[in-house]
Amino acid sequence: MRAPESPPDGGARIAAANVVARATGAGVRIAVAESLTGGALAAAIVSVPGASRVLSGGIVAYDTALKASLLGVDRALLARRGPVDAEVARQMALGVRTACAVPGPDGALRPAEVGIATTGVAGPDPDPQTGQAPGTVWLGVSAGERTAAIPLRLTGDRATIRIATVHAALDALDGVLERGVNGRIQEYLSALDSSSGKFQE
Repeated sequence: MRAPESPPDGGARIAAANVVARATGAGVRIAVAESLTGGALAAAIVSVPGASRVLSGGIVAYDTALKASLLGVDRALLARRGPVDAEVARQMALGVRTACAVPGPDGALRPAEVGIATTGVAGPDPDPQTGQAPGTVWLGVSAGERTAAIPLRLTGDRATIRIATVHAALDALDGVLERGVNGRIQEYLSALDSSSGKFQE
């Protein structure tokens, strides 16, 4: 029996379509690293026709150990700070670009130009390692030579927090791609990262 699919809601669908359109126009490939969203971010992008031209792939590193073994996140950092952390998000976003490298026209592996990562506490319980509250989320964004972390402080039940994280990640991707087309991507990521201590609600 075929299981029914759960398409993204209208807002996520529109945001994902914008991401695919901008990435297609710029000739940019995207890689996704997910923890609390469990594949929902990649699924939102894949729901858009033409996504195969821009999405190299995704890794759901739900267990903390996989963030190190698959994405190259520093093990000592994970042991010291836990998985819900700004630097962990940065390293996830950077690492997935290489982990999802695909052959280019010359046959050489081509890392994705943009990496996006989600890590956080969906709830209902606090993070077991650090005690951080549900709704504490970090996005990692990596493009060019710059990698940034974006803090989110979300409210609601588990499903609401996961959906809101997908929305925020798509918005971040859209912002990066918009500025990348105009040559301002590094400035944008630098500005994002400079405010990484301030949680967005």
